[in-house]
Amino acid sequence: MQSISLSVSITDQIVAVAGPIIAFDTRHRLPRPPRTNGIHVLYLCHASELQLRSIAHPLCSRDHFKQLGFGGVGVDLLATVDKFPNPDDKIRSTSLKVQGGGNAGNALTCAARLGLNARLISKVANDAQGRGILEELKADGVDVSFLVVSKEGNSPFTYVIVDNQTKTRTCIHTPGSPPMIPDDISNSTFLAALDGVKLVYFDVRLPETALLFAQEANQRKIPILVDAERPREGLDDLLNLSDYVFLYKACFLQTWTGAPSVPSALVSMLLRLPKVRFVIVTLGADGCIMLQRSMEDSVQAEEIDADDLLEKLKCQSDSSTAVPSCISSDFTSLRAKELGSVCGKLFLGTAEKIPQPELVDTTGAGDAFIGAVLYGICTNKPPEQMLPFAGQVAAIACRALGARAGLPHLADPRLAPFT
Repeated sequence: MQSISLSVSITDQIVAVAGPIIAFDTRHRLPRPPRTNGIHVLYLCHASELQLRSIAHPLCSRDHFKQLGFGGVGVDLLATVDKFPNPDDKIRSTSLKVQGGGNAGNALTCAARLGLNARLISKVANDAQGRGILEELKADGVDVSFLVVSKEGNSPFTYVIVDNQTKTRTCIHTPGSPPMIPDDISNSTFLAALDGVKLVYFDVRLPETALLFAQEANQRKIPILVDAERPREGLDDLLNLSDYVFLYKACFLQTWTGAPSVPSALVSMLLRLPKVRFVIVTLGADGCIMLQRSMEDSVQAEEIDADDLLEKLKCQSDSSTAVPSCISSDFTSLRAKELGSVCGKLFLGTAEKIPQPELVDTTGAGDAFIGAVLYGICTNKPPEQMLPFAGQVAAIACRALGARAGLPHLADPRLAPFT
């Protein structure tokens, strides 16, 4: 680290410095870690002791982690209720919060808070909600200069009802209008948006335009991650171009592949999508499973049934630990009955066991997980580190209402053991 000349004045809770530095007194608990974007943070450990720490990628290197996201943004109207109503009931909410939402908007916000240079492409209307969406994204450091703003119509929004009793949420979505079409983006803007990008993420919204970006990214050999949350128009086309696949629900994975179990479905997906390097499926409170393809054609490995291998990993997993962890197999030939075999490595990631009083809302937990995976890919984290890190980011997000309120910054001390 280069030495920096500082002029320092000390008060009880804050240190003022000359230079690109933010300073806080660590004797006082911060309600929310500061956004740094790679800025050095100066912590006052004692009135007479200063310590300089670099907690994120230096500003000069952030361009090496430029990431483009394409997909949905919106406004979430979050109402908590004591218990979800029965048909024709009338109830009152216990709290109401309005904040940004949308899969791509949430995942990119998470990535930006973790230190990535995050760029987002979507479409909103020039209404109060649309302007609020843009301002919130910009405040979190997301580049929105390529977003399309329609002069008329409405921006997307979602009613989210959070059941305090079951800790579940119900979403009622209203799409934006008019929808995005390829003509909304000029050719020069199209090319500029991909300039310098190291990874592209799609949530399979706005499919016609998304496919054009995916095809161009594929031509430029830019890796692609696809969030296959549910059946959507254009999903198969995007999956055929993807390098990484994320699935929020195991049931959809099995439906898409027709496989009888999650491990066999993962094998089937790698067989059907030869370009894909790994597939992750989340299992909620049960963690996640990941299958990574061996990139070496010459690997000689003993063949083992994929379901049997997962059971072996479960037996090796420590169920007593409360924090996210990961256990993996060696590279081996995984067989799925009547489907075929693929050479790869299976990972079992556990989720944090969140104490019930701390669990507030699971809205956007999958988006938080994806944002952390994007960070892990861009910073070359091995899966053994990436999966627990992503699990912890998602668990932190579940401790606040809504998809974004609880998203951590890289400086969050709860992430320190995982970075």
